[in-house]
Amino acid sequence: MKATTKTLITHKVLGVFHSDISIKESNMTNITIDNIDYDLDTLSDEAKAQLTSLQFVDAELQRLNAKVAVYQTARTAYSKALSEALPQVKE
Repeated sequence: MKATTKTLITHKVLGVFHSDISIKESNMTNITIDNIDYDLDTLSDEAKAQLTSLQFVDAELQRLNAKVAVYQTARTAYSKALSEALPQVKE
């Protein structure tokens, strides 16, 4: 099956960086976290819940980053339009 990199996250709590977590799904029953392969069927319910939450947050971050890109593009266009709409200042 196709291996895809799912996420790379650096946790920062109270100003301290925690370990990077990289997750790669290699197929439907295995997952690689920090270069260690795990069988999803053997993970605890707590681990599965944390994984699901992490995947949800990653998807939301991607969605929000896409929105930020749209807003930045719009801001640039509005700024340019404003500059063109302002009266010319003679020096």
